[in-house]
Amino acid sequence: MDPFTITDSNPFAQLLGIELIEAEEGYAEARLPFRDELSSNPHTEIAHGGVTYALADHVGGMAIVSAAEEICPTVDMRIDYLAPARSDLQAIATVVRNGGQVATVDIDVHDGDDTHVATARGVYKVGRSSTDSTDESPWSKGHDERE
Repeated sequence: MDPFTITDSNPFAQLLGIELIEAEEGYAEARLPFRDELSSNPHTEIAHGGVTYALADHVGGMAIVSAAEEICPTVDMRIDYLAPARSDLQAIATVVRNGGQVATVDIDVHDGDDTHVATARGVYKVGRSSTDSTDESPWSKGHDERE
C-alpha cells in the first residue's frame, strides 16, 4: 500500500486539498493550504475545527499505512485544539504503538506561522491479512494491495 496513492485517490482528501509530503516507517507529514472555503468565520481567516481534525486523521492514517502496509480505518480520534489556525496547516504523525489489532498514532498540527494549533491521538484498526474475509471491507475496495 502506497500512502501517496491512497492520498491522491481519496476524494475527501482531494476536496480539502491535503498534500502528503512524506510517509515512511510509521511517520507521515502532510499539509493543507488554507483557502476561504475552509474558514469557520466569514469575517476572518480561521480554519474550521473539522478541517484541522480531518487533516490530523488523514496524516495519522497515512503514518500507520506506511508501517502496516494495509488500509487501517480509524477506530477513535481525540483532538485538543490549542489555538485558532489562521493559515496553511501542516501535520506530523508518528506511530506510537503498532499492536496486533490496533495502532496508536500521535499527531501535531501547526499553522503557517508555526503556531501549534492542535494535538491529537488516533487509534487505527490493523492486523487484517490479505487472506482475511475482512479484505472485502469498504476501505480496501479500489486499492490494489500489491502496490
